[in-house]
Amino acid sequence: MRVGLISQWYPPEGVFIPSNLAHQLADRGHQVRVLTTFPSYPYGRVFPGWRQRWRHRETDGPVAIRRVPAYPSHDRSAARRALSHLSFGASSAAAGVRWLADVDVTYVYHPPPTSIAAAALLRAARRTPIVLHVQDLWPESVVQSGMAPTGWTGRGLGRSLGALMRRTYRLAEAVVVVISPAMAEQVVERGADPARVRVVWNWTDDALFRPVPVTADARAALGHRGRPTVMFAGNLGLLQGLETAIRAAAAVGDRIDLVLVGSGAGEDAARRLAADLGADNVRFLGRRPPEQMPQLYAAADWQLICLRDMPAVRSAVPSKLQAALACGAPVIASLGGDAATLVQSAGVGLTCAPEDWRALAGRFVEAGALPVAVRAEMGRRARQLYRERMSLRVGVDQFEDILTKAAAQGGRA
Repeated sequence: MRVGLISQWYPPEGVFIPSNLAHQLADRGHQVRVLTTFPSYPYGRVFPGWRQRWRHRETDGPVAIRRVPAYPSHDRSAARRALSHLSFGASSAAAGVRWLADVDVTYVYHPPPTSIAAAALLRAARRTPIVLHVQDLWPESVVQSGMAPTGWTGRGLGRSLGALMRRTYRLAEAVVVVISPAMAEQVVERGADPARVRVVWNWTDDALFRPVPVTADARAALGHRGRPTVMFAGNLGLLQGLETAIRAAAAVGDRIDLVLVGSGAGEDAARRLAADLGADNVRFLGRRPPEQMPQLYAAADWQLICLRDMPAVRSAVPSKLQAALACGAPVIASLGGDAATLVQSAGVGLTCAPEDWRALAGRFVEAGALPVAVRAEMGRRARQLYRERMSLRVGVDQFEDILTKAAAQGGRA
């Protein structure tokens, strides 16, 4: 099978699902061609050592890659982010007609929705079937993120994006793969054919995120000082509910330490809030190299997963949950939807409602009081859950089946 894989995000950016899928399919004997742009996430500027140009091709083992220029932006400007997405849609469509001309099926990593432009052209010209992998729901995730304009302009943007997504989900009878059962229901409500919607849980980087021994260096990096330590790792963005986490930590004082590892558009506001509250048990470590993260996971006692309480994110399963489970780390989950249900039903951590800092503070106190043996058993179950339901092998098995059927049936999988 010849697979065309389209994603605006691709390594050396820290977005591993498209590249994991590409390499696993190639290792299984399929021919894979990738269409992407030049790395700029999450800094909003092209990585050092890279220069945008039109005729750029490279190989990564058995995977062939074509990169096309796009405007880089990852700041809070809706206009600049829109320009980034639109420019990739245009350049990938222009290049994809030839680069992916002979593929049997195209896989499209969403967001942004403009990534589907090249696949849509191939579908129209050659009847090439499409498998759309939806990671979050538009327009909600844009309109409710705080980046979109307000008032009439914001409502107009929401209606336009909503119409675009309805057309995308129905596009040429595409197979739509989503990351949770709740998201499956929502894309069906937006026009996707329920017979063509599949649920595949996201995986993490299995080679990186795994249980490792606790080291003194990692404990020192976290600033461990004998208190139960809760770590939040990943994007410090606008949808993560960082205010809830910081207020909860400030309320419990010296009973826990909260360590935030990462960066993002919400980082400055989070730092200001911690300073305003005098929360000296909240520390910011900034971004750390990916290879350091398993040791930091092991050194912390709990991993915090939190999101804001908005329709856009109720069907989301944050990637940091898979990373925590893969490392065998128990979690504290301040969110709703399928992710909270999963944590509760599998017994891998504690949960509370999103954006309720008092409830989260209670969970922090409860977590700090739990015996070590109980926490260790949660961690064991977390690792088992990941291996059985979310691992790279499990996910690629499902995608290989979906892509093979789509290619064989011309999109009627």
